[in-house]
Amino acid sequence: MAPRDRPRTAGDRRGRGPAVTARPRGPAPSGEVRIIGGRWRRSRLPVGQAPGLRPTPDRVRETLFNWLGQDLMGCRCVDAFAGSGALGFEAASRGAAEVVLIERVPALLAALRANAARLGAQGVRIVGGDALAALAALPAGVWDVVFLDPPFDDARHGGERVYAAALQAAARLLRPGGLVYLEAPRAWAPDEVAALGWHLHRHLRAGAVHAHLLQAADNPAP
Repeated sequence: MAPRDRPRTAGDRRGRGPAVTARPRGPAPSGEVRIIGGRWRRSRLPVGQAPGLRPTPDRVRETLFNWLGQDLMGCRCVDAFAGSGALGFEAASRGAAEVVLIERVPALLAALRANAARLGAQGVRIVGGDALAALAALPAGVWDVVFLDPPFDDARHGGERVYAAALQAAARLLRPGGLVYLEAPRAWAPDEVAALGWHLHRHLRAGAVHAHLLQAADNPAP
């Protein structure tokens, strides 16, 4: 899946669920995330509490979904290390036909399930457990976008192994042209991602966050 070029499938038009009351513009307060685009735009969702939780900033999400083309109608997405669910719910809001959110922390998992119910998010599936194990259990070759945003503390303590293992797991999942979003506490250089079999398509730095959009070097768009 190249940016701004997404498949439209028979599963595109799923139930939209009940309307969610929008609130005024502006950054969401601590303990909430704000959906910034799509049918749930400006909805604010409570976030569970967990040490080191760091939802993807609004500015970074806005840039990411500009890269992806705003409208994700018909796409199938995976949000591994879901945390607040900001990326997965944003994708669902923008029309993704199926979104799988993976989270291991019980408090965050409960908040994800409550928010999915609140939104009436029929195309969203929430999976509890280890992200790498859950990725390995998903069907191969059918996903358009995989979001990888491991906790920065995990990444620092586990070194590059966390990212390398997650990228390897994601590569199996993607359909031709599929994309991976990688969020990290440092920039990954083109030669580093190339050594793991990826092409660096886009990069953004916003404070301590480095956002990368990757495409598998051996799995280009048809």
